[in-house]
Amino acid sequence: MPDVSLVNDFIVKLKKRKIEGSKATAKLTAELLRTFISQQRLPHANQAGALIDAVKAVGGRLIDANPVELAVGNIVRRVLHIIREEDASLTTDAIGELNISAGSDDEDHMYHDDHPGLSAAAVVAAARSTLRAPSLQTLLEDLPHSTTVTNTPSSGGDSEGKSKSADKSLQSRKLKHNVIEAVNDLIQDITTCHEQIAEQAVEHIHHNEVILTLGSSRTVLEFLFAAKEKKRSFRVFVAEGAPRYQGHTLAKELVARGLQTTVITDSAVFAMISRVNMVIVGAHVVMANGGVIAPVGMNMVALAAQRHAVPFVVLAGVHKLCPLYPHNPEVLLNELKSPSELLDFGEFSDCLNSDIGSGSPLLQVVNPAFDYVPPNLVSLFITDTGGHNPSYMYRLIADYYSADDMVLH
Repeated sequence: MPDVSLVNDFIVKLKKRKIEGSKATAKLTAELLRTFISQQRLPHANQAGALIDAVKAVGGRLIDANPVELAVGNIVRRVLHIIREEDASLTTDAIGELNISAGSDDEDHMYHDDHPGLSAAAVVAAARSTLRAPSLQTLLEDLPHSTTVTNTPSSGGDSEGKSKSADKSLQSRKLKHNVIEAVNDLIQDITTCHEQIAEQAVEHIHHNEVILTLGSSRTVLEFLFAAKEKKRSFRVFVAEGAPRYQGHTLAKELVARGLQTTVITDSAVFAMISRVNMVIVGAHVVMANGGVIAPVGMNMVALAAQRHAVPFVVLAGVHKLCPLYPHNPEVLLNELKSPSELLDFGEFSDCLNSDIGSGSPLLQVVNPAFDYVPPNLVSLFITDTGGHNPSYMYRLIADYYSADDMVLH
């Protein structure tokens, strides 16, 4: 049985916000699901369906632990898609082996008469849906005894049963093995997404350009540094990203890598945008319609870029591509952070006293973490797989997710 404590510990970390960043969250989620799948004991029949149900159950708990971190749901849905693909692949291979076996049986008329093969209808039904319709394995098990084995003395019954049990166990191990290998590939893609995106930097950044960014994105950092490594000479304007001032952190890292950097206040974005050739930013999540959930202040930057006809480019690994739309009820577009990031409670203690008439504080603090940038403000997405227009994102997302897994609750 799976180690429940691993799942519970991860849920606690998500609830307490001890895991931050889409990449770290996505990678840890994939690793947890890999361990969870490896510990699953699958039934003899409908193994993929049982595995999908188990992953959905634990995935729903992970999503509920931190609904704002949509990377968790992205990875859960990716793993479900992997299970469906691997099961379909195994079924296709099994059907191919049956066809080969049927062709060899036709060469021996007497053997063919005594051992009828699967009907065409049964094969089509198995191929059409390996989860809703009876599985190929179930169809094989329902065949008469004479279709699968030759006539043997009754004393061979025990060995026959052991053989069937061994085949079922082998199928179970093969499905799990293939799924785990595919999840390993997914983890590798998440780990190397920065490098794959950075390789495209030289195609988009040219000499003497001025780049504007906001927030602190590792993907943006590696992208800009890769352009410098290709002997591109350019300057970077970094909006400070109040109140968490993540721009200060990014500016220090850019300077440490030898890039010419200028820090500006968030309110100065419109004043400076006329000097900028391109805006390059990271993303928290990319929605199915091409909209972007990004650090607060990003919508202002996007509006400034549109007003001055400056390209607005978003860098995002494929693990950030979410198959949901902003209007989906399970999507939380924002999260309120602690008011202490904006002001000192000691200094403003008098303002926080309750009004005698209403019983509520005279001063209230709202500190949202994210902005939503609509797709019409985005010029280009650069992902692990290359550059894409916002209108293409839904087609790209369709390659990574199954329609049956959009709702996990």
